[in-house]
Amino acid sequence: MKARDGVVLRADVYRPDGPGRHPVLLSRLPYDKAGRRRPGDIDVFVDHGYVVIIQDTRGRFASDGDTYVPLAPEASDGYDAVEWAAGLPYSSGRVGTMGQSYLGATQYLLAPTRPPHLQAAFPASAAADFHQAWVYHTGGAFELGWQIPYAVLMARDTIARAGLTRSLLPRLERELAPAVTPWAPPLSPEAYRRLPLTAWAELLEPVAGYLGEYLRHPEDGPTWWALNLERRHAEIAVPMYHVTSWYDIFLHGGIANFCGLRRHAMTDAARAAQKLLVGPWAHLFPYTSPTSTGTGEIDFGPAALVDLHQIQLRWFDHWLKGVDTGILEEPPVRIFVMGVNRWRDENEWPLARTRYTPYYLHGGGRANTAAGDGTLGPEPPGDEPADRFVYDPDDPVPTRGGNTLILAMGVMDQRPVETRPDVLVYTSAVVTDALEVTGPVVVTLYAASDAPDTDFTAKLVDVRPDGYAQNLADGIVRARYRSSRQTPTPLIPGEVSRFTIDLWATSHVFRPGHRLRVEISSSNFPRFDRNLNTGADQATGTRWQPAHQTVFHDARYPSHILLPIIPTSP
Repeated sequence: MKARDGVVLRADVYRPDGPGRHPVLLSRLPYDKAGRRRPGDIDVFVDHGYVVIIQDTRGRFASDGDTYVPLAPEASDGYDAVEWAAGLPYSSGRVGTMGQSYLGATQYLLAPTRPPHLQAAFPASAAADFHQAWVYHTGGAFELGWQIPYAVLMARDTIARAGLTRSLLPRLERELAPAVTPWAPPLSPEAYRRLPLTAWAELLEPVAGYLGEYLRHPEDGPTWWALNLERRHAEIAVPMYHVTSWYDIFLHGGIANFCGLRRHAMTDAARAAQKLLVGPWAHLFPYTSPTSTGTGEIDFGPAALVDLHQIQLRWFDHWLKGVDTGILEEPPVRIFVMGVNRWRDENEWPLARTRYTPYYLHGGGRANTAAGDGTLGPEPPGDEPADRFVYDPDDPVPTRGGNTLILAMGVMDQRPVETRPDVLVYTSAVVTDALEVTGPVVVTLYAASDAPDTDFTAKLVDVRPDGYAQNLADGIVRARYRSSRQTPTPLIPGEVSRFTIDLWATSHVFRPGHRLRVEISSSNFPRFDRNLNTGADQATGTRWQPAHQTVFHDARYPSHILLPIIPTSP
């Protein structure tokens, strides 16, 4: 395929055996089309009468292009690819797109360009806002845990193109640890701690110059907006089936795009033609292989073994073949409710019947560790002493699972971090009746620090009767961005500030005998870069200082987690 600027992109084409014209399913990827799984994610569609096209994106593997910059050219190249695919002699002219992760992001960025022959999309596990849900977190911290090793992974092809295989590649490989997932290795513990962060940008400059741009522009703004689909929902008219999962690093993207397009897509038909499925998994590869595991230390049972191929076929048969599969008559939302481990259909997100209920932090000033006096409950706090801890960037709280990538993902027992004095732990009474929490989860924290900048983290946990502490959702807020992601504001040391920590969303039933728990701290490393507490540029800083943190929970400063509680059916 020749793009509008003359650059040639190359694809593998899989066709049904026989004459005639067929609808096309297009996937565009930067990971080498020659390595796509077959027959699993190709032949099922070819056997069902679809042409499947797998295209290497610009600057990757078989495709031409001088440089590779993640996602930057995918809107225009995606438009050209759809129209090229529609005009092939064996194409019916009706094109759909499919794929996971980066392959989902290419679909999202393509959508506002509205190529005439694009009929439907099936993006799985992809970001909506490249700044706040890919490179940085919604709370402002840099996604260190996967951004640097991902840049190393993606640099391999660029290194080969540049003839640097013998010089640069061995230097990069020395920085890696054994892989914890089958996809890519993380950095070594020593490499994750290296400062300044810009040292990585300098090392990778010949093959990943974009990393330096990321680090030089930590604030949101026009530099990032071209890759923010949330700003362009009103320009989209394509039906989309969004797939994500509760422990996926891109959970935020699937939910944000579904909700935004249900409200703001160009036409009534497009708004009605959005669907959302949220499973219990982490960032699985491939998403279409039924599984109940792959989410850390948990098995979600046989109900989790959903066959996404069948859903995809029903979706594309409707939009590309005109077959009445009944898929549009079904409720637009399907979620997996953890704890009871079953699927449930819903008519909207968030659920209209939600009762948003604050659960307040309580204690006598000694909530440090799970053995402390921190409690959690729906009763508002009274006259209670604050809790205090010291956050030392040289000894950060280690990451244990969660919505991450390349690092160990999903469910992990949180008890090892709950023994640390820099982790405040607030635990509820034992649940006597099943308590369902389904929807967006937010922590409002009233806190002070003696540093001009710092971080605060929050985590929602289910404590099982045997003591196992299952992480459900977590988040972080960088203090300088507590009011605006575009305009940083330093802290006034000692002054109480209100922090909103977005834990994204979950769907989980706390069963009788279990307890709810909230953890508060100031680090989650190496998933997020360590705040150095100096207020200086995080990317170039090499000096750090401890921060003395105070968390308030009293009548004036009622720190709490807002739980989306779903009432039990009568």
